[in-house]
Amino acid sequence: MKIITRSANETIELGKKIGSRLKGGEVLAYTGGLGAGKTTMTRGISLGMGLGDEVTSPTFALVNEYHADTPLSLYHFDMYRITSSADLETTGFYDYMDDNSVICVEWSENISDELPIDTIYIDIKRVDDDCREITLTGDERFEDIGD
Repeated sequence: MKIITRSANETIELGKKIGSRLKGGEVLAYTGGLGAGKTTMTRGISLGMGLGDEVTSPTFALVNEYHADTPLSLYHFDMYRITSSADLETTGFYDYMDDNSVICVEWSENISDELPIDTIYIDIKRVDDDCREITLTGDERFEDIGD
């Protein structure tokens, strides 16, 4: 499914819709270049999960954790510098996978062989300064999300 957003606010609103449908145990794998809107999408997902909007890029931390008085937690990974399964192991990535967590992974192409089979893929293409083409694959519960 492809969706066009025409502003950061529209990308956040789409993320909120996605976040509100998450139940826990999901891995969301982003692809898209620098400035595509991966962190903006994660901000919307966090809001949709009831975790707030204090989402920042995990570039230097490798993982940012978001918790609130809700049943689910969000773990936002940046795999830009991860180049091997040994590197991935040092991030603690596998320790975060459980039924009470949602994992969002930026630069997921760097760990594509390590992602679970039921991963939800979100490709974000920057069309221009404001417009994004967002493609969701891997889970039918999002088929009507652009409506």
